[in-house]
Amino acid sequence: MLRAGVLTGGGDSPGINAALRSIVRFGFKKGVETIGFLEGWRGPIEDLTQPLGINDVSGILTVGGTILGSSRTNPFKVEGGVERIISNLEREKIDFLIAIGGDDTLGVAHRLAEHGVKAVGIPQTIDNDIAMTDYAIGFASALEVITDALDRLHTTAFSHHRVLILEVMGRDAGWLSLFGGVAGGADVILVPERDFDVEEVHRKVLHRKARGKHFSIVIIAEGAKPAETNGQIVAEAEVDEFGHVRLGGVGQYLANQLSQRLEMPVRVTNLAYLQRGGTPSPFDRILATRFGAAAIEFALEGKFDVMTAVHGMKIEPVPLEEALSQPRPVDPGLFYLLDLFE
Repeated sequence: MLRAGVLTGGGDSPGINAALRSIVRFGFKKGVETIGFLEGWRGPIEDLTQPLGINDVSGILTVGGTILGSSRTNPFKVEGGVERIISNLEREKIDFLIAIGGDDTLGVAHRLAEHGVKAVGIPQTIDNDIAMTDYAIGFASALEVITDALDRLHTTAFSHHRVLILEVMGRDAGWLSLFGGVAGGADVILVPERDFDVEEVHRKVLHRKARGKHFSIVIIAEGAKPAETNGQIVAEAEVDEFGHVRLGGVGQYLANQLSQRLEMPVRVTNLAYLQRGGTPSPFDRILATRFGAAAIEFALEGKFDVMTAVHGMKIEPVPLEEALSQPRPVDPGLFYLLDLFE
């Protein structure tokens, strides 16, 4: 019987457990035993394992987060990290590895291919910013949370004649902000792909007020850039093991600027980790299940250093090198949605 190792790295997303369940159950059907590595790439570095059988994944389809735990450990930043991974994979008799995560987690899987590690990646990030796939696990669930939040903010904004700003995730791509804003009826949508002008936001709020709308809803991605600052707003300058600073605060920045220009109260809500938690949506459960089964299929077909990708209704393998070549920004053809109902 072949042995598959599986790990989940980076930020969690609803639907990861559905993918793990699929890997184990479909793998069992195909004669593949599954071993889970705990806490992202730290697992194979330190040989932290958990056997995953049918009973171990029973009932986790609807559970958010990841039963394996996660981390942002980068083996290439750990002394002897790569060598320890290779040694531990041999010790555990792992024939191939399945890595579930975003660009950092999948990037490690791709670099390990140069060291002979056979791996298949599964894209998982609520930002939906991984190239070569229409959707990543977690996006649809986060979108539901954002839409619900906007529905709730509308009632308070209307009742108290306020400008309410909702800050959502989205470092390099504004999929959550754009789709969430459209689904939730936001009056102003700000994304990382286009620098925003505070005066233009101010103008839109005044335009609504002149029409008798004494409130406005603004949704802004954490990576959105004010035109006057020449860069993103950073919460912490210190970088993680993959070189990322922690973004945050652009919503408050915009609120401070608008408060100086408006007589209306301006308030900020930051969904932060609420976007990533909770029960996966039906779409994410289905997508994750299909990705998990496809990862087993690709491995059994000898297709490694690839990622599962959804194109329309098809699940196909795409080279990790191409998927990781650059972030997937919002298609400019969708920018018309930003100002559709102004």
